[in-house]
Amino acid sequence: MDRHECRICWYVYDPAEGDEIAQIPPGAAFDDLPEDWRCPGCEAEKAAFLPVPE
Repeated sequence: MDRHECRICWYVYDPAEGDEIAQIPPGAAFDDLPEDWRCPGCEAEKAAFLPVPE
């Protein structure tokens, strides 16, 4: 599963960690996040994220 980085605040969503603030469990792929999910660092929409090259 790929990590994604916010273009605004550089927060990295890592599927291995999930998002505790939004109650997203570890193992949840970025593409499976709800459409209304927001960046926990700056509240940006999912569209502000880009895949992190491995």
